[in-house]
Amino acid sequence: MTYPLIVLPFVVVTVAVTFATLRRPRFRERMASSGLTALVLVGLTLVFDNLMIAVDLFSYPQEHLSGLKLGLAPIEDFAYPLCAAFLLPALYTLLTPLRSKDTA
Repeated sequence: MTYPLIVLPFVVVTVAVTFATLRRPRFRERMASSGLTALVLVGLTLVFDNLMIAVDLFSYPQEHLSGLKLGLAPIEDFAYPLCAAFLLPALYTLLTPLRSKDTA
């Protein structure tokens, strides 16, 4: 199995759960916060994955990669921080009960 195929279910679940929160309050604010978080996480992944690969802490079999890279890091590595940045707030939103205006 290739790394893009391993990442695909995570991306699909993230998109589905995130869109399930579309009608919940403060969707735009949540997406803005998730986007900013994603930028930070992708930046950290870019720096530290490249450093770890450069010092030979780990390597990837080339036949399992898509071939796209940012520096030394395969593009597939960036799916996980993106999914975390969007999926976790979406799950929290779905698991938090809606408050009625009468009790707020």
